[in-house]
Amino acid sequence: MMTGKCLIIYNEPAPDALPDELDVLDQVNFIGDTLQTLGYSVERQGITENFFNEIAAIATEDFEFVFNLVESVGQQAEILYFIPALLNMRHIAYTGCPVEAAFVTGSKVLARRIMKAYGIPVAGGYKVSESRQLIQGRKYILKPVWEDGSLGITEESVFTFEGTVPGILKDKNDLHWFIEDFIDGREFNVSVKAGPDGPEVLPPAEMTFIGYPDDMPRIVSWKAKWEEDTFQYDNSKRYFPDDLSERLRKNIKDSVLACWHAFGLKGYARVDMRVDEDENVYVLEVNANPCISPDSGFISAAVHAGYSHAEVIRHIITDLNK
Repeated sequence: MMTGKCLIIYNEPAPDALPDELDVLDQVNFIGDTLQTLGYSVERQGITENFFNEIAAIATEDFEFVFNLVESVGQQAEILYFIPALLNMRHIAYTGCPVEAAFVTGSKVLARRIMKAYGIPVAGGYKVSESRQLIQGRKYILKPVWEDGSLGITEESVFTFEGTVPGILKDKNDLHWFIEDFIDGREFNVSVKAGPDGPEVLPPAEMTFIGYPDDMPRIVSWKAKWEEDTFQYDNSKRYFPDDLSERLRKNIKDSVLACWHAFGLKGYARVDMRVDEDENVYVLEVNANPCISPDSGFISAAVHAGYSHAEVIRHIITDLNK
């Protein structure tokens, strides 16, 4: 049994918060309850646009560590890394990815460059301003640079280039959007956590798209992730296949571990990827500090691997930034 006082910090949802932002409250309750079962005294604090002063005030308290669940600051994902940066500056021990990892994984474009430099496979990519370099007849997907949780991803994000700039690109710029080759294959969300012997890749979760018509792209769009009572939400399901070939299983594991080391991840993370018909893996993005609610992909993978909630959280808090 562990003892001590800890603080959970999270982004305080706005009054008009969307479902992806409200989800953090489920995470707060889950982490709080689990930490209490481990013997910790737990306090909670929402972080707002007054974050500089809020973090300074935390430094005056005697918390053993901070469990960092902040997913955005003032609803702006671009400055997410400010929170671990301030915790770091104030010498406050905290969970999850360090400030450097928060910064470089926060930008999908920067993360792609780093993965390419490390030999981690990614799909081809283009700036929006390079759209005339696209190949006629090939499928692409338009993605936001900074957002996660499928924000900005709709079925219309996938398009076939017909030789002229498609309408979906006309109001987009290079600062906030980029284009990626669309890998029309299987999609996996692969969680990884700190363990006694180093990072442990948890069982790969495959996203399945049941009964999708041929003209609907098989992607985890905003509707598929958040809008209940839609076709996409009802028919996109996570499951853990046990019949992956040894080659594919190795490709997945190697890519996830390469991401963990390349980005200097800590505690827990999730790597999203797609796999083509030849079982080649293409990493889509690296999610440092992914959702950790009871029904999240990360917790589901840990439970599937045989871990209790308490064991998972204990492993995370033994890999603190301090």
